[in-house]
Amino acid sequence: MMGFSWKLFYVFGILLWGFSQRWRTVESNGGSFSCGFPAIYNFGDSNSDTGGISAAMSEILSPNGETFFGHPAGRACDGRLIIDFIAENLKLPYLSAYLDSVGTNFRHGANFATGGSSIRPPGYSPFNLWVQISQFIQFKARTTSLYNQLTLNRRNPLTISNLPRPAEFSQALYTIDIGQNDLAHGFQYTTVKQVLASIPDIIGQLPQAIHTLYNEGARFFWVHNTGPIGCLPVSVLYEISKPWNLDKNGCVRLQNEVAVEFNRQLKDMISQLRAQLPFARFTYVDVYSAKYTLVSDAKNLGFVEAVNFCCGNCMKKGMANGTVYGNPCNHPSKHISWDGIHYSQAANTWVAERILNGSFSDPPLSIQSACHHQTTIL
Repeated sequence: MMGFSWKLFYVFGILLWGFSQRWRTVESNGGSFSCGFPAIYNFGDSNSDTGGISAAMSEILSPNGETFFGHPAGRACDGRLIIDFIAENLKLPYLSAYLDSVGTNFRHGANFATGGSSIRPPGYSPFNLWVQISQFIQFKARTTSLYNQLTLNRRNPLTISNLPRPAEFSQALYTIDIGQNDLAHGFQYTTVKQVLASIPDIIGQLPQAIHTLYNEGARFFWVHNTGPIGCLPVSVLYEISKPWNLDKNGCVRLQNEVAVEFNRQLKDMISQLRAQLPFARFTYVDVYSAKYTLVSDAKNLGFVEAVNFCCGNCMKKGMANGTVYGNPCNHPSKHISWDGIHYSQAANTWVAERILNGSFSDPPLSIQSACHHQTTIL
């Protein structure tokens, strides 16, 4: 009888410990309990491209990269992108571009994002989301086969050190930042009304893509909505002569309204995926609100007016009528926009600091806690 009581006490202790662990996990949703993601697999456009389009199609030249890397680093920016700050936050190396064959290391993930990419074709780039998903499937199959082969034969440990671990594909974080070019391409070649009408079809492409990743073992998704495209200098410059089309912050009102509707439908789609894939964890990140907050308060935050950009035509240098173009401004850190389309490192830093802690996320989890449910205990 005494022995049975001790067993009962032991079982009770285990249950109590389990409950305390569950409580710790819930309490940690503010960001103190780290998921320890071993890798990142990213899909997107130039907002998160770390060298794909530069390697595959058109080299990104200086002065890009001058602020942080000291040389062009495949990024359409003077320095780091938000995806770089994600890697830093998770204490992982910067992601190598899948399309880059020089100096790549895929031990802790790979970047399938390429500049100009959209969710659906046609677009500015042939590397739409479905192409990126196909690249990932091939990448996973080939690296897994090679890793197993090299491990079995115990050959070339240096080669193995650059390969992802097969078991870690299901433990990795899958980041998705795409959709801006679907809207931009529509604004350029159709009407605002047509772009608005196209959103359900664009968003409708995402569930199948995510289901495909899920079937490949992906479980943890960090999804950015699209930013305020109407606040990009390249958008504003076309409408500057029509002040009635601009909002109080100088952004193109109709374009931002379309972006807001795109994001509303994206968030609804994520909610549906949560019900369809209960073993997955989805974090919807409201990048739009973070970026619009930055634009709205630019001067108070130490930036010049958001419509100003640092480097015109930074993708290439040249001379026209005796004037050199492609040279940057003297203080990139004072500009939100680097080249009229892409954000500066200073702006990316500001936005990253506010989205990585979960302040703009649903559920409100930090990126280090994105593997957990947001649970309420009554």
